Parts: sequence; structure tokens; C-alpha cells
Amino acid sequence: MTETYPIRPEDIDLPAFLEELRAWVSLESPTADPAAVNAMADRAAAHATALGLSVTRHPTDDATGDLLIARHGPEDRADEILILTHLDTVHAKGALAGPLPWRQEGDKLFGPGVYDMKSGALMALEALALAGDRTVATVLFIPDEETGTYAGRLAVEAAARKARAVLVMEPARDGGKIVTGRRGSAIYRIEVHGRAAHSGTRPQDGRSAIRAAARLILTLEAMNDPARGIGVNVGVIQGGTTRNTIPALCVLDIDVRLPDRQAQEEVTAAIEALTPVDPDIRFEITGGVSRPAFSAEPGTLALLETARPIAEAMGYPLVPMTSGGGSDGNFTAALGLPTLDGLGPDGADAHTFNEHLLVPSIAPRLAMLANLLITLHEKPARGL
Repeated sequence: MTETYPIRPEDIDLPAFLEELRAWVSLESPTADPAAVNAMADRAAAHATALGLSVTRHPTDDATGDLLIARHGPEDRADEILILTHLDTVHAKGALAGPLPWRQEGDKLFGPGVYDMKSGALMALEALALAGDRTVATVLFIPDEETGTYAGRLAVEAAARKARAVLVMEPARDGGKIVTGRRGSAIYRIEVHGRAAHSGTRPQDGRSAIRAAARLILTLEAMNDPARGIGVNVGVIQGGTTRNTIPALCVLDIDVRLPDRQAQEEVTAAIEALTPVDPDIRFEITGGVSRPAFSAEPGTLALLETARPIAEAMGYPLVPMTSGGGSDGNFTAALGLPTLDGLGPDGADAHTFNEHLLVPSIAPRLAMLANLLITLHEKPARGL
């Protein structure tokens, strides 16, 4: 016998949702513009309040927007559900009036941040309101997720320690799949220091930082292991002053992707142990792990199995996958919290001028989220 759930996709007022979503997308909110992110937080706070949720707001720093928290139920419950979202986007102001205007073409809805992840953030509030007194949950809106959650990470981890499960409203992947794992990431900068000299008159006095960096790049790129999911990318190179000067400095910016804790330890140790072949060259290595690897532990799999029949009852399958990109779910999973990610709508092309969501995916996934909140409150999943 198929279990019934109190909220159905047809209960969702989709036109009202899309009207509010358009207002959110119209407030362009690139991470580097804290005033713009705060304007978006103003709108989200007003909507949360209108839905009957309690709202608090917390400044971070001068370069970052505010943290916003909306909740239903008493504070400081040790068994609440934490919902993670973010209000910042990668798109600079002007995308809306330029290459990525709000528009609908068939089932596709376009706009900066519409898929990643203003729709998911709005869904979190609507689901909390739909669940009402049948849940105790907190929605945490992060202002700087797209640049690494440097200002928001402590808040994420503090909130996670009071929760028993975490739901992340990042968009669905690959045709609606849910995310039960993500590669971790590390960011490194290596400054290669050599010795300047005139390349025509005294080349023997110089020690080329660029030549040493070229050798180093080959070493770094050799750490790539696609079979294991390890990625090491030297993405930016800056060096030299003039064409006739032996370069004294070359700077490498490196992105590292890590599938699990073992790979994280191996690769970061190898990078941090790099030394130059030439004793007259010096490496200055800074950086480290920015997001720990997120693996599908038993608690996360139990959370998945709780959500799976709800999704099926809403009319779609819940298929798990591991994503190459990171999210704030990496932090909560690393703390041992059951974490289910990719709960936002289906769509494609995040971070591009073709970013869009699929409108028919909104109501079923919003209804699933609300029912999951109710189910976790009334009948806690085994293993959570």
C-alpha cells in the first residue's frame, strides 16, 4: 500500500511562487557586492516574515553581506532540521539587463541565479510554511557560498551542531538527481621566487621564476587522477616584468578537487611538500582545504531512503549521485551530520548565461521537501 502524504504538488500555488521568484531574481546579488546581497536578504526576510516565520539577521564583515536565519519552532532545539541556502550569485550586475534576462521559453525559466539557487532558497521558505507546526526547522541563508563560505562557515557549523539532519537547497543535478556526495576542494597559491637579471647582458646572474614554475606546473598536473576523481588545475599564472628581464617572480593559483578523505590527505600533503630543484629558487605555498570531501555515510543514506518514497509519491524518482562541485553540505557532512543535497529544482547551465530551471519540476520538489520535513518530525528516520 502506497503511503499518502499531506501536501501534494497540486497544492502549490505555482503562479504566486514564480511571481515572488521573479522579484528575487530581479535583485541581482553578486557575492562581491555586500549591499546587493543585503538587498536580497531584505526581500527574503520580508517574505519569511509574511509566511509567519521568525527571522534574525547577523552582520559578517565589511566585504560580505549579512547572514539571515528563518525558523519555525523554538530556538535551540537539539533535534531540529537545518536547511542550507545562499543568496549570492556568480553573475555580475548587468546580466539581467544584458545576456541573461528573465524570460520563459517553454518549460525553461531563465535569469541570473534562478537555478543556482534563488529558486531553491525560496522553496525552503515555502516548504517551511507548508509544513507549519508539523516541523521544527531552521533555514540558514549564506551570503558568500559562491566564493567559499569564508564569512559563513562558522555559522553553518554552529547551526549543524544543533541539528540532526541537514537539507541543502542547491539545484538538482543531471535531470533531477539528488546529491549524496561531493568532491572536496582545496585552493593553493604558490609564489615562485627567483632572481632578476638583464637577459641580454647578465643572464647568468638570473634565476628564472617562470622556468621553475613551468617545471612545477608539470609536477602539479601529474597529480591528476581521473579514475579516483582527483583534479589538480593550475588555473592562473602571473609572472615576469619585461621581455628582457629574467623573471624574479611567478605566481600560480591552483584549484584542487578531492573525492574522499584519503585523497585529501595524500594530495594536500604532496602539494605542501613541494620543493624547488634549483637551490636558488624558493617556493612560498599558501592555502589549503576550502571544503572537505562529502561522502555518502550511513546517516545520509538513511535520509535518502526516507526521502525516496516521498519523491516517488510526488511523481518523480530520487536518484543519488556524487557531484564534482562543492556546497555548504560539505561542511555539515564532514561533521558527521546526515546531509541530503540537490533538493532545489531541476535545470541546467548554472554559472553561465544559459542558466535556467525547469518550471514543471518546482511543484513536485517543493511538495516533497515539505512532506520530508513533516515526516522527519513525526517519524524520525532510522539511523538519524
